[in-house]
Amino acid sequence: MGDNPTPKTPARSIGRVGEDAYGDGVIEELLRPWRRASTWHRLGHVALGPVIGTLSFTVCFTLLVTTVSLLIVFPVALPFAWLLFVAARGFARLERSRQAVLLGVAIPDPVPPLAPGSWWARLRERATSGPRWREVGHAIVALPLGLLGFTVAAITWCGSIGLVLLPAVVGLMPDDTAKFWLFEVGFGPAVFGLALLGLVVLLVVAPRATEAVSRLDTWAARRLLGPSERDALTAQVGRIETSRVAAVDAAEAERRRIERDLHDGAQQRLVALAMDLGAARERIDRDPEAGRALLDSAHEEAKAALGELRDLVRGIHPAILEERGLDAALSAVVARCPVPVEVQVDIADRPKAAVESAAYYVVTEALTNVARHARATQAWVTLVRSGDRLTVEIRDDGVGGADPDRGTGLRGLRDRAAGLGGTCDVISPAGGPTTLLVVLPCA
Repeated sequence: MGDNPTPKTPARSIGRVGEDAYGDGVIEELLRPWRRASTWHRLGHVALGPVIGTLSFTVCFTLLVTTVSLLIVFPVALPFAWLLFVAARGFARLERSRQAVLLGVAIPDPVPPLAPGSWWARLRERATSGPRWREVGHAIVALPLGLLGFTVAAITWCGSIGLVLLPAVVGLMPDDTAKFWLFEVGFGPAVFGLALLGLVVLLVVAPRATEAVSRLDTWAARRLLGPSERDALTAQVGRIETSRVAAVDAAEAERRRIERDLHDGAQQRLVALAMDLGAARERIDRDPEAGRALLDSAHEEAKAALGELRDLVRGIHPAILEERGLDAALSAVVARCPVPVEVQVDIADRPKAAVESAAYYVVTEALTNVARHARATQAWVTLVRSGDRLTVEIRDDGVGGADPDRGTGLRGLRDRAAGLGGTCDVISPAGGPTTLLVVLPCA
């Protein structure tokens, strides 16, 4: 038993497997950029840098110098100043598009639309706009940034490819020697060492260097072409204020709806119930048959009032929504809709109660509008959660023409979505179809 080597063998085998797996993992990680399409998109972005940078620098720097030099004759400088801002605006839009298409980076445009006014007023607005001057600055710095990125990419890619091919071409060079800046290399071990170095640079360094210079370019574009921190904070405060107002309006509209439903429904039935009971009390002794008939009528009114109160409470927050989620709650809504509806719900993780309630009311109100106004024969409801967003889409094949600005129902849906920081868009051309798209944050 002491000479049995069996226990040691698995340990050595496991060790070799672990080392091989570790080695494969390291190699896979080093070569990962070669399998990503973004690497080649970044290389194309860097290759275009000097071209776009040269154009933007030449045009905008020339116009800027001309404008400044002609300020002594102020009226003559005005057309060149106007051309400067127009050209910088065009190059800024081109750069935002290049970042979005090749790098997948969306840079918001912080430049507000020009206010209506005279040519002079619009030029003065351009000249006092910080974001427009940052566009001019980016048009000028685009050239050095583009040249830097292109130089780094050319050295790492072309230089490493040249080193890899060196053993094959060194014999074709004068004196069979490759002359570098500080040394010379002939055919031999040194040339193969350089080829190995070039292979490492090509496989490992070049893709990462390209990513680094493209990220530098994106950083500069975000700083100069995107909104500043002050602009972002101002926009965020504006969105919060809009959401707060929308939430208050939605709550007030909901209060008025409940008040109206109580007044028109349950309250009227309770008044009728009281009248029937009063009449029955007066007649029960003189005319028992008529009194019993009034009691029967009062009983029916009481049941109807309870039913309407139950429906009203269900409208405020249906119990099935809390217990079983949107899928089950919407199935009940669809069953009551007079228009045939197909429902698709893809929500792996239930969102918070406020988001579920908002989505439920969006679908309920939208289907009510379809039944009342769309003259549709079919409707489709789709709810999908993707990450921290819940998307609700309601479509119908009706007559279209829905406008949130003319109807309180759609405006209420928009306010409800805005109260949660979401969006509500309506696409409803005349003749149909109509699509309502609501996106709610659920993080």
